[in-house]
Amino acid sequence: MKTDRLVRDFFGGFIKIHILYHAAQGPIYGLEMIEELRRHGYELSPGTLYPTLHALEEAGYLISERRVVRGRMRRYYRITDQGRRVLAVARARIRELTDEVLLDK
Repeated sequence: MKTDRLVRDFFGGFIKIHILYHAAQGPIYGLEMIEELRRHGYELSPGTLYPTLHALEEAGYLISERRVVRGRMRRYYRITDQGRRVLAVARARIRELTDEVLLDK
């Protein structure tokens, strides 16, 4: 159904903004974000989340570094200055839209 696709696309953008938000709070890693998004009702598989993280990194919004944690390699992502600027613009636009859509004027 077209409505399902529209909702999925719409919330896909919010998921990216949510990732940038958490990366602005401190370094994040994939499994942590899968669990965080699950708390909000999103069931993302690693096959969906990791390409999203890589795309955000390729676009210059995140930067990653590998760390050894308990003998295993883990990739941590941090927000870049460009990512912070994009997040600030997104937050302002979300605020404006939600004020209009959610507040009964």
